[in-house]
Amino acid sequence: MAYCASRFATIRRPAVEVKIGAVGVGGAHPLRIQSMTTSDTQDVAATLRQCVELAEVGCEIVRITAPNVEAARALREIRAGFTAAGFGAIPLVADIHFLPTAAMEAVEHVEKVRVNPGNYADKKKFAVLDYSDAAYALELERLHETFSPLVLRCRQLGRALRIGTNHGSLSDRIMNRYGDSPLGMVESALEFVRICESHGFHDIVLSMKASNPKVVIQAYRLLVDRMDRAHRPYPLHLGVTEAGDGEDGRIKSAIGIGSLLLDGIGDTIRVSLTEDSVHEIPVAQALAAKAMSLWAKPSVPAEPDRIDPFVYVRRDTELLRLGAAGAAGSGQTQRVIVPVPATARTSATLDELLAYSARSQAENPAELLLLPIASRDELATALALAPVATRHRAALALELAPSIPPGALGAWPLPAGTLLVRSFGAGENAALRALAALARHSGWNLAVGIQISQFAGFAPDLVALGDDNLVFTLASGPASAEGRSLGTGSTHPVGTHRQLTECLRAIGSQAPLWVRASATASLGGDRAALGRLLDASILSGSLLCDGLGDLLSVETEPDFAGNLRLAYNLLQGAGARLSKTEFVACPSCGRTLFDLQTTTQRIRAATGHLKGVKIAVMGCIVNGPGEMADSDFGYVGGAPGKINLYVGKNAVHFNLPEAEAVSRLIDLIRAHGRWAEPPTGA
Repeated sequence: MAYCASRFATIRRPAVEVKIGAVGVGGAHPLRIQSMTTSDTQDVAATLRQCVELAEVGCEIVRITAPNVEAARALREIRAGFTAAGFGAIPLVADIHFLPTAAMEAVEHVEKVRVNPGNYADKKKFAVLDYSDAAYALELERLHETFSPLVLRCRQLGRALRIGTNHGSLSDRIMNRYGDSPLGMVESALEFVRICESHGFHDIVLSMKASNPKVVIQAYRLLVDRMDRAHRPYPLHLGVTEAGDGEDGRIKSAIGIGSLLLDGIGDTIRVSLTEDSVHEIPVAQALAAKAMSLWAKPSVPAEPDRIDPFVYVRRDTELLRLGAAGAAGSGQTQRVIVPVPATARTSATLDELLAYSARSQAENPAELLLLPIASRDELATALALAPVATRHRAALALELAPSIPPGALGAWPLPAGTLLVRSFGAGENAALRALAALARHSGWNLAVGIQISQFAGFAPDLVALGDDNLVFTLASGPASAEGRSLGTGSTHPVGTHRQLTECLRAIGSQAPLWVRASATASLGGDRAALGRLLDASILSGSLLCDGLGDLLSVETEPDFAGNLRLAYNLLQGAGARLSKTEFVACPSCGRTLFDLQTTTQRIRAATGHLKGVKIAVMGCIVNGPGEMADSDFGYVGGAPGKINLYVGKNAVHFNLPEAEAVSRLIDLIRAHGRWAEPPTGA
């Protein structure tokens, strides 16, 4: 694939260097960390204070909104104050939407200007037009006339430009020719790139942002493929916009940004959280550190994989019947496996744990319960727990130590659908054949854990066995100090899973794939929890967004509830399985017309039990109607203290007082038949 030499190993995509003031992006430079102020730009003191706070925690590039000419003029005083405070080497970026006049003022004062190609020269009307080639060409001429003055002034002053496409604000021209698609996002940016290049201007950074990580991943991959064929390999600014807050915001960001970084794509990143901007920096730094460490030691396999990186298609697999837990594979939602803690391995304690889980996380059932089996006593324990699992509509997944011979299981009446889990090392072909035969005879399933380096030795047996009752995963084993993936020796665990899928394809196997997000040596100290979250998000999210993975387990948290919650949040973040309300919440900026953090929390508290309902909380209309077009309902700032409510992309209530807007949102959800009362005790 043209966009990357290999998706089994991390090889950094080469990009030309672009200087943003004193800071270089692309080339041999490390990943640069960005964020954005949230204050009213015309409140110079507040904005300067936020710039300093960001710089002090490691932000290398600071962006400030300039929604009008007056705000753009304020950038001069902010730049001077920031330099006087000792941060003259940290560039400032003006964020421009709608107003070329604001951009022409801002370029005089800051080191980079970001423009949104969807609204710099266009006003989105959601109009349906049939553009002829001649009409389209006239639109491009108008675009050239409108954008060229900024390009020429940037060239004169030595400024940089970011052409930042947003999925939610594509122009009507692009929408009508390319649709609301990654291709439309790419073409929107390339229209502006061509204008820059026509003037000999190349100090360009590009971005492709959306609130859906899957769209983000596909758009950046397509951009790299299209751009690097016909244009310079310009640096890329990565981000997932409107990611939200808390764990969900970090998961979405890690999936979108981290997946691309592991493909070698990206030169500067911004994590967009609906929180104070300083909280974005540690997450971005952790993602950057992980990527830079992998980029430093690539290993290149002989061939690429066959997955289409530009279009989501779930891998077609055989059905795996899991007894009380239902089924996994094609046509089924991804099933969740959760380790049972040592303190819950009696019938009474497991029953209590599952009953509590059902009450507190009703939409997040533990579908398979993972138990280690290293002795006959532990096997007897599992047999005693089986009725409890069945009663709670769960199946057992028994991880067998090599010391447990296949014959030891034959006399044990485990329920149909039980999943035997076994890692097979070199020379254990006979054990593989025996366990597979036993599983099929008994109505059980077998998860085959295997190392990529040893797959060829098992291939003839796997071909002969076929796919019935089999699922594959990577061989288990301790993680190394370098953070290598379990049992593989690879520093690129996502790539190793892709290799496993390619090995299965090569032998004609359509057996399901189990993704195990297990503990690895990532961040230490007080950042360990963040490191575990990011590792699990990148691994599972990358694979799920590529259509890989039929079962998922998270084995990183110290408790049952934490592993279970995180598994479902990962599935939700990747758009694979919805188990709660989906929120699209922007990160706030100087355009925001209400307190996004507290408002998002109030809306979440009132509506967070509505499974499968998608609600957008947008501070202003810049991306609102577009970015939330696939949301069911929207809460958008229309004026100071006033809220507009949307159904899809259509506004249905205007200028509601903020004090009553949440209750009116609930009324709107109820009127459209999507409301359910919160569960008792919620």
